[in-house]
Amino acid sequence: MKILTKEDLDYNKEVLFEVITNGTPFIHPTDTIYGLGCSAQDPGAVSHLREIKGRQQNPFSIIAPSKSWIKNHCHVTPEVEKWLEKLPGPYTLILRCNGGVAPNVAPGIGTLGIRIPDHWFSSFVEELGIPIVTTSANKAGEDFMTSLDNLDEHVSNHVEFIVFEGEKHGRPSTLVDLTGKSAKVIER
Repeated sequence: MKILTKEDLDYNKEVLFEVITNGTPFIHPTDTIYGLGCSAQDPGAVSHLREIKGRQQNPFSIIAPSKSWIKNHCHVTPEVEKWLEKLPGPYTLILRCNGGVAPNVAPGIGTLGIRIPDHWFSSFVEELGIPIVTTSANKAGEDFMTSLDNLDEHVSNHVEFIVFEGEKHGRPSTLVDLTGKSAKVIER
């Protein structure tokens, strides 16, 4: 596993765009905690991420490349519009969506957890132009990664690279279910 900085990411951007688009799993920073990610449009990459995570059926969330991507692929109500105004931010919006990601990202449920973190990595995803899966960088049921010291060995052995920016002291994003008539906020 290669350890990259933000500067490495900027310098090697075109190469990394190709690597990610081709389905390579990696670890990335967000405004909350480190995420385990891959292209959300590549079913093989998503399956591989499920094997790494040890999470076969639970839905994954994504980092959307932009608010316009969300509006093009999800059912946007006035309530959803209000929450979109809060992005970027530490929220995962659960929306009814119709495509834009591989079917095994959120199998059989018709909804999708969507983030735009308040973090420079969101600009990288916007330039990439495709959504990426984001899930905590750990095996299912284990503590999430906050530094290289507590990165699960199984996870580190199965990712190509990590974009590391030091220890994180955040907690997972707040879930906001916008699939009903009103928002349901779920703290984690």
